[in-house]
Amino acid sequence: QVQLVESGGDLVQAGGSLRLSCAASGMIFRPSTMAWYRQAPGKQRDLVATISSGGSTNYADSVKDRFTIFTPDFKNTLYLQMRSLKPEDTAVYYCAAVHGGVAYWGQGTQVTVSS
Repeated sequence: QVQLVESGGDLVQAGGSLRLSCAASGMIFRPSTMAWYRQAPGKQRDLVATISSGGSTNYADSVKDRFTIFTPDFKNTLYLQMRSLKPEDTAVYYCAAVHGGVAYWGQGTQVTVSS
């Protein structure tokens, strides 16, 4: 079965950096898209960044030029490099892999940015 495990979340001061990792296992297929989402308390889960199997990336306007999504192999590991963090970036961050219209999710990792 597909399993995604995020790590790297932490408490960091505003202006700091973090790198989130997502380790994937059990994927016998190559996903069409991998992504990072986040969900702040009391809010809906929002898309942060996506990367396609062809390498194209897209970012939410709120994180453009601060966050970078990348993967060395587009199957086993996904990263989110976050810079110039702001208190409004505080959320649980989830990685996702999409294949055949099905999305697989990790359990999330908490990022807290203090002002």
